[in-house]
Amino acid sequence: MARKPRGRSAGRAKTDDSLRTERNKFDDAVKGGRAAAERHADGLVDHARSVADAVLSVARAKADHVSRLRGGATEEGAVVGERASADLAVQGERATADGVLRSDRKDQADALAALLVHERAVTDAYLLTERARSDDAVANRDDFLGMVAHDVRNLLNGIVLSLELLRPGEGEPEPHVSAAVDRIRRYVARMNRLIGDLVDVTSIEAGKLAVSPIAGDAAALVAEATETFRPAVLEKGLSLSAEIPPGPLLAEFDHDRMLQVFANLIANSIKFTPPGGKVTVRVEAARGMLRFCVGDTGMGMPTPMLEAIFERFWQVGDGDRRGQGLGLYISRCIVEAHRGRIWAESELGKGSRLYFTLPLPGSRRRGSVGAGVARDKARAPRRRGKPDRRPGARDTRPWRAR
Repeated sequence: MARKPRGRSAGRAKTDDSLRTERNKFDDAVKGGRAAAERHADGLVDHARSVADAVLSVARAKADHVSRLRGGATEEGAVVGERASADLAVQGERATADGVLRSDRKDQADALAALLVHERAVTDAYLLTERARSDDAVANRDDFLGMVAHDVRNLLNGIVLSLELLRPGEGEPEPHVSAAVDRIRRYVARMNRLIGDLVDVTSIEAGKLAVSPIAGDAAALVAEATETFRPAVLEKGLSLSAEIPPGPLLAEFDHDRMLQVFANLIANSIKFTPPGGKVTVRVEAARGMLRFCVGDTGMGMPTPMLEAIFERFWQVGDGDRRGQGLGLYISRCIVEAHRGRIWAESELGKGSRLYFTLPLPGSRRRGSVGAGVARDKARAPRRRGKPDRRPGARDTRPWRAR
């Protein structure tokens, strides 16, 4: 079965724009260089002709002076006529030479343009071939990853079900057994999250990030995200607080995807905040949008890193292994799919604050959710109210509930 061709990704669009820009710059440079060379050559020719005319004028003046001294005034009319004929002949030769030079220049310019068109056509053909091969490789990878993710998740679910069978029929299990069961559950949850992140990244690259916004209460969303992560925060010796204004904050968003964003941001704050620190989650309405913030009292980041942390596979350092560098990248794509914006503010030694926004109802045209990234990441949205049961689809329940 033939695969459906992949749409032009944001990366390819940038590559094409960059290539087009570089070609235009090269064309302008070639034209400018050729024009400068022609002006220089024309200047040399004009200078040589001016020198020749000056020498000829001096020679004629000397000849006229000698002729008058010898009393040859009767021959003056004949000399003037001969000189006029000679001048006309020289002007004709110069005009012919100029015409030949212009024709040669035009031929050279046409030959160069034809050569550039040919070379660029060859380059484009190579580029299309490599892209087709890359598409096939990526499609094979995505198909393989989808099948493996589905099978591994089934195995992990089997592990969780088997853990339930290990419980004794009566009474509480021994402490070491209970601790081992909880540890296995945490490992399974981490593996599920990692598989989900990998599937999400491939979906983003394929332009199929599924987002289904529905009306909901953002204040309740923040409270749910905070309570979900409270055990993990307390386990590390941190404090977690939520600053939520009274009353509901209505907006349209994909509940599970927004929980995923909060999970990534809060987990990031927990990761880089030492014991005894504080993590704060807050939300407020401002200028036609909801602004969320996850702040911490960790070590902070230098200014050059504030944009890099949202790139795919970004790590704090070469030796950092506290994650795969996918969470913030996926969060950025989810927020942008909601026509929001995400950014970071931080100072070294003073903690970090990760912000993102969601439009409030009425601040945009209905049905335009995701338009801000539709040009780069076309999506195949799920039906509202129905879970995504496609093979390899991400389990977006809170990680504690898996």
